[in-house]
Amino acid sequence: MAKKKDTGYRVALTGAQGTIRILLYLCGLVLIIYFGKSAYSFGYDVFNQVPVAATQAEGEDVTVVIKEGTSAYGIGKVLKDRGVLNESPLVFWVQERLSDYHGKLKAGSYILNTSQNVDEMFTILSGENTEGQPQFHTDTPSEGGEDSGEPNEKAITEGTKEGGE
Repeated sequence: MAKKKDTGYRVALTGAQGTIRILLYLCGLVLIIYFGKSAYSFGYDVFNQVPVAATQAEGEDVTVVIKEGTSAYGIGKVLKDRGVLNESPLVFWVQERLSDYHGKLKAGSYILNTSQNVDEMFTILSGENTEGQPQFHTDTPSEGGEDSGEPNEKAITEGTKEGGE
């Protein structure tokens, strides 16, 4: 009689192990499908550049200020916060890494439009397309006056006295 109990126990144990194995395979399959779908979706976002606004007529100009030393991921966060970018900053960072503009984005004030795709934004942020963009003033402001964008005459004359005479 002990043999019958022992045999029944083994059959039940074998059946339970088979069920657990099948459940593990199903969980593994579900994980593979989930990660595959996530990878596809991420790749689609990286390579399918869709602007926020569908047409130029619906587009809206947005002024964006990029500070010196901001990373591509940080620029993506700024663009997302300003409503110019649909994707996550991570997708923007990958797009920048894979583009010809890697490491070429510059600090400054830019006017971007919600109808522009990421490549068009890259040309503006890299300084290749300055049409319609505000002028950058890197000169130091005049002493006691406002920065007009013109060279400071006092600084020019003092520079020539120090270096030339």
